[in-house]
Amino acid sequence: MRFLPLFLLLLTLLPFTADTQTRPTGERIVAGFSHDFIDISARFDGSEILVFGAVRREQPIPEDNPLGIIVTVEGPPETLTVRKKSHEFGIWMNTQNVRIRSAPSFYAVNTSWPVSFMLTPEQDRQYGITLPRLIYIAGRDVSEEEEPAFVDALIRIRRESGTYQVNERAVSLEESTLFQTRVELPSTLVEGTYITRIYLTREGQVIDRYESHLPVYKVGVERWVHLLAVEQPLMTGILALVVAVVAGWGASALFRSLRL
Repeated sequence: MRFLPLFLLLLTLLPFTADTQTRPTGERIVAGFSHDFIDISARFDGSEILVFGAVRREQPIPEDNPLGIIVTVEGPPETLTVRKKSHEFGIWMNTQNVRIRSAPSFYAVNTSWPVSFMLTPEQDRQYGITLPRLIYIAGRDVSEEEEPAFVDALIRIRRESGTYQVNERAVSLEESTLFQTRVELPSTLVEGTYITRIYLTREGQVIDRYESHLPVYKVGVERWVHLLAVEQPLMTGILALVVAVVAGWGASALFRSLRL
């Protein structure tokens, strides 16, 4: 079997973390990743991480219910505003703004089976695995009845842009022991710490959980500009003004020389 060497290697490792609230079944996750960090440079056009691992057991594989694997990658949280447009007086215009207090800047969930088959609603609420459980609206901008519409709109927009992903049956699971999946990272990644979580499920219940952190940061000129803008905003403004003046003067001088 082609995964046998990988399986033997993973059996020697210990899990990064174990969730004390999971059910003690004797099954534990051992995992690895293709990247320890991601660099964002001027030529960064996206990346991909391979998540692989095995299930370590102290007892025979249960045959009465299937094993499920859920892999999530969550980017740094951010606040944003979702605007609702309505057709008023013959034109489309913003008629309602809702502030999202917290939403992942990036989120991908890959599963070995459909989520509804692997996870009960109660377990989803407890662990916050599906996207609607990770988006929080600030204050009382809208009624509770209207909240799902704005959350769904944000999820739809971000799924179209690739920053939110739901990939069911994207986790390859062999003999209820070896698993692997690939997560596509778009070019629009923001800098920060990305959290990778792996959930082991049976009968709709989470029986083990594994977590790891993936740093994503800018390098080169991009990092210098970013740090300058954050730490020295006044200097950034002055530098931008100088660049604009020099560019304008240079363009004017070029046009004058072309007319001669």
